[in-house]
Amino acid sequence: MTIFRLGYVAMSVHLQNASPSQTMTYRQFSSIKDKEAAVKKLERIAISNLDNCIRLLKHNAAHEISFFRFSSKIIPLANHPEIEAWNYIRPLLPKLNELGEIIKKYKMRIDFHPDHFVVLNNSQSEIVKASLKTLQMHEKLLRGIKIDPKHRCVLHVGGVYNDKEEALEQFIVNWGIIPYRLQKMIMLENDDTNFTFNETLYLCEKLNIPCVFDLHHHMVHNDGEDWQDHWERAIDTWKYSKLPMKIHISSPRSGQKDRAHADYIDYELFLDFLKKVNHTIPMLDCMIEAKKKDDALFQLAAELKNQPGITFIDGASFTINGV
Repeated sequence: MTIFRLGYVAMSVHLQNASPSQTMTYRQFSSIKDKEAAVKKLERIAISNLDNCIRLLKHNAAHEISFFRFSSKIIPLANHPEIEAWNYIRPLLPKLNELGEIIKKYKMRIDFHPDHFVVLNNSQSEIVKASLKTLQMHEKLLRGIKIDPKHRCVLHVGGVYNDKEEALEQFIVNWGIIPYRLQKMIMLENDDTNFTFNETLYLCEKLNIPCVFDLHHHMVHNDGEDWQDHWERAIDTWKYSKLPMKIHISSPRSGQKDRAHADYIDYELFLDFLKKVNHTIPMLDCMIEAKKKDDALFQLAAELKNQPGITFIDGASFTINGV
């Protein structure tokens, strides 16, 4: 029997004034003549974002939600080349420590999904260097929280660049120059336009990277293959991880091939998937990618509780009996 655990992304629609992604543009920063004052303003914004992360984790704890994805926009301008001297972690350490204590107390799993501009299979070294700089920022945050960075950042494979086979091989070439401390953070996800589940698994198996399966992406973009034919392969990519296997779940906004995410999750489609993978692994973490964030989780849980054979362990984890 598999334990299924639900999580959601970055922010809550139930908490007011709790954005973890407040920002400041470089134009706004540069318009402040006193640069020390400008940096202090950046720090205040980052601290406010972390305060809201703390509120979000407390909200999750109150609802027994132990799986959560942090925003990757907590620290504005962290990677801007004109502010490289800014030691942004030092002033944030008290708040990062507080986050870490909550995560430890409630045994939460947290991770990140850096933005689409983090691309590791580009042939241009400057693009890869910029991507690594962003990954370094995520590693610093994780270490500040005192969380093992291993398998905490989900990435897509990257661009096709007119030759998919060459793009896959370029990822392998670039992987060789990525520092190990950053390599070990990475999980790879199949996407909805470029690389299928099978193609993503090719890299994951070759480079010992956990594969994060996205059912919605597979529905939109595949080569005619059945995801079930590759499920055991995906499970096997997690054999070196201390964390449970994870997947992403979302529902198309309109037709089955719609790439856009709906506000909520189609529980019937999700339940059909769960029944197919039940008993294949001890635990599966399911990250909800829906416009309504935590409300989508609450609605999905409420709908699942009405289904025969489903037993909830806490607010966001459950088992399926008799399947």
